[in-house]
Amino acid sequence: MTRMNQLEAWLAQEREVAGRVEAGAGCGVARPEQVAGRGGLEVLHAMLRGELPYPPMARTLNFQLMEAEAGRAVFQGTPGPEHFNPMGGIHGGWYATLLDSALDCAVHTMMPAGRGYTTAELGVNLVKAIGRNVQRVRAEGKVLHCGRQLATAEARLFGPDGTLYAHATTTCLVFELPKG
Repeated sequence: MTRMNQLEAWLAQEREVAGRVEAGAGCGVARPEQVAGRGGLEVLHAMLRGELPYPPMARTLNFQLMEAEAGRAVFQGTPGPEHFNPMGGIHGGWYATLLDSALDCAVHTMMPAGRGYTTAELGVNLVKAIGRNVQRVRAEGKVLHCGRQLATAEARLFGPDGTLYAHATTTCLVFELPKG
């Protein structure tokens, strides 16, 4: 698929997902009773269907969850002037946040009901600047290991032409969620 065809496919999927989530629960934070008894993958699928709200940070940083399956999560982001650093490039924190979201949501897909996680370590490598002509990027996170106490994952941030902009790894602590 050519770069333009890939970008068109990404934009079409973005419109579809955004339409569902905005027409549904919109932006916000799910209440505990909305997620009680649901596994992580079920929660993310409910967000993608618009049944549960999506996190406000996604709107603030102009990215959204696009896909989720067991051990994998994909986010798509639109880098823009609001994300510039003082030198006029996309701030490394934007790269890191997009990658962290893909990493953590990939881990989230592996959580059964009653289990949670938190990031213990995040390593990010920026390998290429996102130029002003890059309209969209995707962060794809994949779980490498998910055990009773630790989970590890890796992610790549890339453009529609396959250009790699950054990659990252995480270690998450896995735990029982408090009852009630």
